[in-house]
Amino acid sequence: MRLLSASDLLGILERGRDAAPAQQALTLLEIAFPDASIRDLSRLTIGQRDGCLLRLRELTFGSQLKGLADCPNCHERLELVFELSDLYVRNALFMDGATIEPIQAEYSFHMNTYEVTYRLPTNADLMTLSTQQEPTQVSEFILEACLVSVHKDDASIKASDLPPDVLNALVEKIEQADPLANLTLAARCPACEHTWQIVFDVVSYLWTEVNTWATRLLREVHILASAYGWREADILAMSAWRRQRYLEMIGI
Repeated sequence: MRLLSASDLLGILERGRDAAPAQQALTLLEIAFPDASIRDLSRLTIGQRDGCLLRLRELTFGSQLKGLADCPNCHERLELVFELSDLYVRNALFMDGATIEPIQAEYSFHMNTYEVTYRLPTNADLMTLSTQQEPTQVSEFILEACLVSVHKDDASIKASDLPPDVLNALVEKIEQADPLANLTLAARCPACEHTWQIVFDVVSYLWTEVNTWATRLLREVHILASAYGWREADILAMSAWRRQRYLEMIGI
């Protein structure tokens, strides 16, 4: 994995500003893993993908996470601060975020008279989804895509014929096999002492940070180019410390 440079940030923002989250995630991964093929990156499980993005976030912006949330009990507006270690990043399926580790291709389980073989959802699965699909349709699509085969009493059956208890077991086993795919943070309201779980969307959080940083960087380039006549490439090649010193010299 390599760090994001200033020019990377502007390129990422330009390529993915109107893209769906799954495509934005792939854009970030392509920059972080320049030697990996798009096919391999697309086939990462959701947990693998998010584990890698968390590591990229740590290397780029640090280990502390900040955000705002409303208490569901008293509706108090809260500023939350977490550490990436709270998300069990060290249990990710990556060795220091540097190489993509192989993952088991297929899993299977028996329940009652059903034998179910399945795989884990991937970023490629999410990229095929329409933004117009309802959450229930998304869930159904993911389960359908991940089912390799279903047998009842040794006879092949359709996924739609699975009873609810077997479907629930399938969802639970997928979550257990790919724990980083469903990241949550424990929050507590200091006003009313209410506690609850917050779902952490890695892609959205990181993309927002990249967007904010890149937008600020564009403004710095504009100001310095206007003041000194420098080329964009030369300004981006400077360290953040040097750019800030020049901005201070012109009163920014």
